[in-house]
Parts: sequence; structure tokens; C-alpha cells
Amino acid sequence: MNAHLLDRPIWSALAGGHAPLAQGGPLARRYAAEIVPFAAARDAGAGALRALAALVVPSETVVLVEADDIVLPDALSPVSVAEAVQMIAEAPLPPPDDPRIAPLTAADAAEMLALATLTRPGPFSLRALDLGRFWGIRQDGRLVAMAGERLRQPGFTELSGVCSHPDLRGRGLGRALSLFVTAQIRARGDIPYLHAYAGNRAAIGVYETIGFRRRGRMQVMVARRVD
Repeated sequence: MNAHLLDRPIWSALAGGHAPLAQGGPLARRYAAEIVPFAAARDAGAGALRALAALVVPSETVVLVEADDIVLPDALSPVSVAEAVQMIAEAPLPPPDDPRIAPLTAADAAEMLALATLTRPGPFSLRALDLGRFWGIRQDGRLVAMAGERLRQPGFTELSGVCSHPDLRGRGLGRALSLFVTAQIRARGDIPYLHAYAGNRAAIGVYETIGFRRRGRMQVMVARRVD
């Protein structure tokens, strides 16, 4: 049975929608470290694993996300391993009518990074907008919530970077932005999907209420080059 594009989402993004951002070659690819620390081998074969190791400099850490248990080359050592779920929204969803939601640009990058650093939605950098579009909500001129796009494969776009300032959690900002970005992805003709840590039941529950279903288990590994 052929593997699904989303079973190895980092590889399929770097070989597809994000190919212009890819470093590496036909066996292993990664994003520039200043964009996002994601890397992937094409498969678990010896040649692909050697190529993956060659893309990582000594003491550097990278993040891998795959449906199967992740196999590392000898030169890489796991720092942490976590279980996640991949969720997908196949039915059209209407965007919320919320005039507070506005597109974010490079001029907002520093505020976006500050919010992500505070709330830790996942790997984030000043160059997050290189990966896709982002939208946010401001209160009294301050960015207090955002959500956007990350990995892209043919026909699919990942919803990511969903976060709200801790002082304003519980007010539905993340839900509204998730609905909005999901609708934007669908309007472009792609199917939205996302990743959430398996233990984050609250977030998973919210995503289920807006039309996402669990597609399958994923493994998230942070690995460091040890030689």
C-alpha cells in the first residue's frame, strides 16, 4: 500500500509545496535553520539516513515528524520523543465573521515571535511568514492571538501557530482564528490539517468541534547530531 503524503509531512512538503525552501537533495531535505528546524529523510533506507545526517551540523538539533516510529542515522541521537495526533478537515467550513481578524506581515514578525515565545505553539521564528500566511487579532494595539499556515503538500496545507496570550485564554480567540485560517485554506482549494500533542486534550477537543477529525498517530522527535 502506498504511503499517504501526510505520513511523512515534512518530506512531502519539502519535495512539494515548499521545494523552493528545501536544502538537500533527492534522499533527505531540511529547511534553513533560521526558518524552522524541520528535517526529513525520504525513507528509512541507509542511503537516505546518511543523507539526513549530512544535513545536520555537529551539536545542532532538528525536528522530525512521521507516522511510523522514527529511525535515526547513527550520527543523530534523540533528545525527546512525543506522541501527537494528525487531524484533517475535509468538509468546507464557513469563516467566522470577525472584524478583528487581520492579515499579518513582515512588519509584525517581532510581535509574532514574542507571542509564540510566550505561548510555545511549536517551532517558530522571525521567518515564519516564509512558510505561509498568518492572521492575528489585536487588542489595544497589541497582538494577542494568531494562527497561520506551515507545511504545504499538493492539495494540503497545515494549520499551525495557533496561540492566544495567556491573559486572554478562554475567550475563543484561538478557535475563531483556527476557523478563519481553515476557511482560507479551503478557499484556495487545499484540505486543511494540523498536528496536536496527544496529551493536549483541550486543543484536540476544540479542533473536533470546528470540523477536524483524527487522521492518525504521529511521532515527533527532536534529534541532535552527536559527532
